[in-house]
Amino acid sequence: MKILAVGCIHGDILKVRKLAERAEKEKVDLVVLCGDLTYADTSSENLIGPFLKKNKRVLFVPGNHDSPETTYFLQDHYKITNLHGYSVSINGIGFFGCGGAPYVGPIMAISEKEIFQNLEKSHEKIKDLNKKIMVTHAHPKGGIGENLAHPIIKPSKSIRKAIDKFKPDILLYGHVHEAQGIEEIIGNTRVINVCKEGVIVNV
Repeated sequence: MKILAVGCIHGDILKVRKLAERAEKEKVDLVVLCGDLTYADTSSENLIGPFLKKNKRVLFVPGNHDSPETTYFLQDHYKITNLHGYSVSINGIGFFGCGGAPYVGPIMAISEKEIFQNLEKSHEKIKDLNKKIMVTHAHPKGGIGENLAHPIIKPSKSIRKAIDKFKPDILLYGHVHEAQGIEEIIGNTRVINVCKEGVIVNV
């Protein structure tokens, strides 16, 4: 499977159009959006449609800039899969996730307890699959993203706990703009910061 993973679009419609063109050119099977689709919950117009017009399936989690109302609108209006506390199996690969970020708003701050509960709940239904991809907005504690992030952008202990417990093959996350494109290994998990430029991931 070939995935275009993107995060932190923050309402940039021109970037979305370019990413949709890239998805078509690269012949990706799936687009995964790792939150902060909007900027402080401003307009979500034209942030999903360009991908769908290229016949690309879209999965997403909300970021700390995306309200539940916007999240549900995108999910229902475009008929795309919201992984916040949920999972889906595609071609034998399990995707599970949690949106939001600990400690920081402006819209969707989430507690560490809630993060782990959502990841545990979403992992349960795909736990027996051979390949698993975890999708979050926030970054794990102990990773490179923690060192590069602005001090107000705190890492998540619960995401790190989920890596250690559920052992996903890949973690896709955004949130830390400064870590765009950086990949590392935590345990046996490939941890990839995707952010606004996007990353092609082959699974």
